[in-house]
Amino acid sequence: MYTVRIPKIIQFGKDAISEAEYPKNALIVTTAPPEISGRWLDKMGIQDYMLYDKVKPEPSIEDVNVVVSEYKGKNPSVLIGLGGGSSMDVVKYASEEFGLEKILIPTTFGTGAEMTTYCVLKFDGKKKLLGPEKRFLADRAVIDSYFMDGTPEQIIKNSVCDACAQATEGYDSKLGNDLTRTLCKQAFDVLYDAIMNDKPENYPYGSMLSGMGFGNCSTTLGHALSYVFSNEGVAHGYSLSSCTTIAHKHNKSIFYEKFKEVIEKIGFDKMKLKAPVDEAADVVMTDKGHLNPNPIPISKEDVIKCLNDINDGNLWMSYLIFV
Repeated sequence: MYTVRIPKIIQFGKDAISEAEYPKNALIVTTAPPEISGRWLDKMGIQDYMLYDKVKPEPSIEDVNVVVSEYKGKNPSVLIGLGGGSSMDVVKYASEEFGLEKILIPTTFGTGAEMTTYCVLKFDGKKKLLGPEKRFLADRAVIDSYFMDGTPEQIIKNSVCDACAQATEGYDSKLGNDLTRTLCKQAFDVLYDAIMNDKPENYPYGSMLSGMGFGNCSTTLGHALSYVFSNEGVAHGYSLSSCTTIAHKHNKSIFYEKFKEVIEKIGFDKMKLKAPVDEAADVVMTDKGHLNPNPIPISKEDVIKCLNDINDGNLWMSYLIFV
């Protein structure tokens, strides 16, 4: 038997954030400064709320603890994660501490966090994937392309790369089933068309489908490789441009060629790891949540080869031609 979990309520499309209703005395958690979050809140039409806007990108358990300690005694009615994966992951973890429902509103479109039963936080300075756990699932998700306007180009690039990586790795995951693979393939088809034909207004829908798909199975080798770069300060979506390409190359994924096309169209520079490759490989090998579902077994030697290929910019498949 397979079980697929998605938010109880999904509201999406043009003007979804302004047509949705929000409880009074909500606690809104975001990474955005007031000049940006204020515009978002006006669009939402929300009146009675508390705002915590000090979440840092790539948040840690300490960020969660600050939110809980500062606001639990103020008895908010609901938690709203407004932002990218960082804001939503803090709300996902904190909601159980508050004993409250959570509404997730993505303002970047790549993490798929609003759809998943996963949460990513740093513990002792290292990113850790938590889940799948039902407690991390949104009670309501609101998806609106409104947030595309004014978003810096690099953030959009990183976000859509993340969505493509999640969809394609999710399709390849050993934890997948017919439904998750259908969702993941449809997600990548939407995203591929949107990227190659310059239709960014479709990114939110593709990301939503991706989250519904991979969020009920897993991502794989590409994400395991990416975290050692994220730990060095590389933006997550950016790191996946090379890491998922190399992972698809190694796994001989059916998505390798099209994923490579997407990365070339978006335009990403090459990356180089600062840490010694052998040490980084040891870190990657501890990430069983991503490596165990990989479509083929992964050894430390495989990881070292992948990391060396990333460092060398060797992202393309080599072919032997016999004449």
